[in-house]
This record gives sequence, C-alpha cells and structure tokens, in this order.
Amino acid sequence: MTILDDPKLLVAADTDAHPTTVSISSALNAALRDALADDPTVVIFGEDVGPLGGVFRVTDSLAHEFGESRVWDSPLAESGIVGTAIGMAMYGLRPVVEMQFDAFSYPAFEQITSHLAKMANRTKGRVTLPIVIRIPYAGGIGGVEHHSDSSEAYWTHTPGLTVVTPSNPADAYSMLREAIASDDPVIFLEPKSRYWVKDVVTLPARTAPMTRALVLREGTDVTLLAYGPTVKTALQAAEIGALEGLSIEVIDLRSLSPFDDETVGSSVRKTSRAAVIHEAAQFGGYGAEVAARVTERQFFHLSAPILRIAGFDIPYPSPKLEEHYLPTAERVLAALDTWEW
Repeated sequence: MTILDDPKLLVAADTDAHPTTVSISSALNAALRDALADDPTVVIFGEDVGPLGGVFRVTDSLAHEFGESRVWDSPLAESGIVGTAIGMAMYGLRPVVEMQFDAFSYPAFEQITSHLAKMANRTKGRVTLPIVIRIPYAGGIGGVEHHSDSSEAYWTHTPGLTVVTPSNPADAYSMLREAIASDDPVIFLEPKSRYWVKDVVTLPARTAPMTRALVLREGTDVTLLAYGPTVKTALQAAEIGALEGLSIEVIDLRSLSPFDDETVGSSVRKTSRAAVIHEAAQFGGYGAEVAARVTERQFFHLSAPILRIAGFDIPYPSPKLEEHYLPTAERVLAALDTWEW
C-alpha cells in the first residue's frame, strides 16, 4: 500500500476537485501558485525562475500570472539570493527561493548556516525567518558534476533548519504548502530524477504532516528506510524480495530533520532489522546518523547491525558511469544477503 492508496492521508481541500494525472513538477507548480494566490506576503525569486519558469519548469507561468513584483529572476549569486531573502523575511515577507542545482547552493552556505539557521535562537525567538529554500538535488538525470550532488547531510547537521523531501506528487504539493506556511526556515529538497513521475492526485492535496515518516509498504522481515529519489528503489527491492520470500517494510522518511523516531522505531521493533538507502556517498552520509540513532534507541530489539546502501565515496561520476554509482534494488538485496538470517 502507498500513501496514495490511503484516503486518511490524502484529502482534497476542494470537494469539487477531481483526480488528475499530476507530475511532481506540476504539483510543486500548483503549490507555489496557490501559495501566491492565498498569501500576498509570499514572493518567489531565484535564477531563471521568472519568464523561463526555472530549469525544471517548476515556476512555469507564475511570473506572467502574478507579475514581476511577486516572481522574478535574481542575479547569479546564491549568497545574495539567501541574504536578500533573510532581509525580506525580517520585514514580514515569506520568500521562496530556488537554488537552481544542488551544488549551486554551496556559495550560500555561510548565509544559510550562520544566519538563516541561527536567527531565531540568536534573538530568543523574537525574529523568525519564514523562508523556504528549494533545492533540486541528487542524480539520475545524466547531469555533470555540480548538477547531481546529494547535499542533505550538510543541512541536517545544521540546527535550526527543517529539512524535508517528497517522493511523490501528493507529498510534493502538500509538503511545499506546509513549508511555506511554516514560520521556521525550511530546506525543501526536490529529487530531480522524480520531477516527471506522475500519479493520479486530487489537488489541492493534503497528506500527512511533513515531519512524519510514512510506511509505504508493510513487511515483517526488515525495515528499509528511504527518502526522495531512493523511495522508488526501495519499493522495487521490496517487490523483488517478495518473490524470494523476503518481507520488506518500506518507510519514506520524508522529513530528514526532525527525524520521526516514533514511526521508524515502531517498525524496527516489529522487524528487528533495518537498512537505509541514499544516493550520497556513504562515509559521513545521512545514513550514518540514521543508523546511530536507531541503534541507540532500539538496540535490544535489533537482530543484526543496521546496513547502509549508498553511493560510493567518490565525487559524482560522469553521466556514462552514473548507473554504476547510484544504488539499485539489486544492490539493496545483495546487502541484505550479507546478514545471517
């Protein structure tokens, strides 16, 4: 069962709306359009997000509909984009900014980690910064270096940031609307390889709160934790594993920070085994934190060490080698076979 199969987790806010086939990119576009229409303090800016509609067309037509005072192109200066957004948020606006590609966010690193993430704590809560930083991330599109990074560990290591990532169109809409409404800064990671994945969705969609993990497939033998682009891989592994008699429970983490200990812990206590899959390099990756956290809290329920299935500890390779770098369902199952069952 997936989130889209559960009516309790997907409720249309508009009872007159009808299900349609929607991609993640179009769901994000709809979420931005509705946020602009509902709240005059919401503004959108970044590199090529205006008339072009963004490299991935997520902001398509928004500049035409709402005008250049609400949606506009910024200079090619990521530090300036975030710094400007911080100033605007201090004066009552809700900026939604785009880092055109994952690695393009690094020039803004100082602004994000030293100022955006710390302002509420620095001012004892008197100054909040309701800013959403949209970051297309991860590989799978045949992009060259600087266009395929998985930088989630940088942001989750930074206290003061909420870090979330959707894996399907319904979550893309619902989580982005929730992120924009939040009074705290949100890093909104969008898996590039999933932009054009389509599902039948009724918009506007309302799914589970963005800080909750969701069980997408129930199982009894092992808990497989995934997020963003690797959710599809995890579900594929579960399907193949079922043919071999292995019952894999798949959890979409959705929120990387804060971490949903309750949902994950409940699953691990049931299965007694866990593995985490991500595209980023394994050493010092997000999976290390997940493994440590689950081990600390569920140690006496574990029958085996927690496994990590990840990208290799190398810079992101050229497009022709990408398929060898990215984790696959076969690599997941091969890792699970290393346990003594």
